[in-house]
Amino acid sequence: MMIMAEEFTAVEFNLYLDTHPDDRKALDDYNQTVKRLAELKQQYEKKYGPLTNFGYVPSEYPWRWVEEPWPWEINFA
Repeated sequence: MMIMAEEFTAVEFNLYLDTHPDDRKALDDYNQTVKRLAELKQQYEKKYGPLTNFGYVPSEYPWRWVEEPWPWEINFA
């Protein structure tokens, strides 16, 4: 839920900065939000796996996505 809130905040700052590009405080707040968002995503992915099927680095050969357990096969307890 925190990831969604930070994403919403980042989009709002982004839209605001489109019309107020010289607002230094808004830019600083945007950068802090994006940093927190990246940290939250990293924590989530470390615990539960990737949020998207497009990773942050190129995939290796052979393709192994289908070899990973499906979400319902993982015991998150």
